[in-house]
Amino acid sequence: MHNTEEAKMANQLDELNPEIMEEGRDVHVIAKVIPVVATAGEKMIPYLIMAAGVAVILAGIFFENYIAAALGVVVVGFPWWKLRQISSEFNMMEQRIQTAASEIDNFMEQRVIILTNVAQLVEKSISVDKELFLDIAKYRSGNFGEETRSEVNNELNRAARAINVALENYPDLKSQDTIRDAMQQNSYLQREITAARTFYNDAVNTWNREIFEFPFKKIVAAREGRTTRIPFIAEKEIKEKSRGVFF
Repeated sequence: MHNTEEAKMANQLDELNPEIMEEGRDVHVIAKVIPVVATAGEKMIPYLIMAAGVAVILAGIFFENYIAAALGVVVVGFPWWKLRQISSEFNMMEQRIQTAASEIDNFMEQRVIILTNVAQLVEKSISVDKELFLDIAKYRSGNFGEETRSEVNNELNRAARAINVALENYPDLKSQDTIRDAMQQNSYLQREITAARTFYNDAVNTWNREIFEFPFKKIVAAREGRTTRIPFIAEKEIKEKSRGVFF
């Protein structure tokens, strides 16, 4: 039974699964939310350990071996202590993920404001994709979700490239202080997002690995309804550039 469940989970996490994002294949990214499920046998493990501890206590008392009896008390209390410790550890890990996500969202919200403002400044002079910027404008409130964060950032990158390409034919417009400063600020925020993404993805990858760790972490994760978290994935074009020749 246990082997069957492990095989099932391995299939879910397999990077060749068609539901895995193409952008994430290089780093084995899980692009969907997978709940942690513990089998009946796995759930029984803490109780079996406590039962063994009770047996040791009774044997120690019966044979007047009080050291063994004391050891039995430790064994009985260990599962309860371990499960509470892991629950607290998961809460701290989740806080780290939320902190990193909030930092990314703050940078992205600033990029949304900058790019929509630049688009409004230049739209009378040059041709810009109005639908693209209308799609971006709806995120001015910072309404990003774990499942949409990567796509929103990719849209922001496409918008920035569209503006830069359009401005290449209008050097006078590009040199205006307001537009130049705004695009420089956008580039700065893009670098900050890249740095923050590394921290966020490290936290998410650690989380996704540890919630399935057998036996106690998996038991706690299943009991508390924990699920995998979705990493913040770089768009395909950026990943391809990162594989280029630098020297």
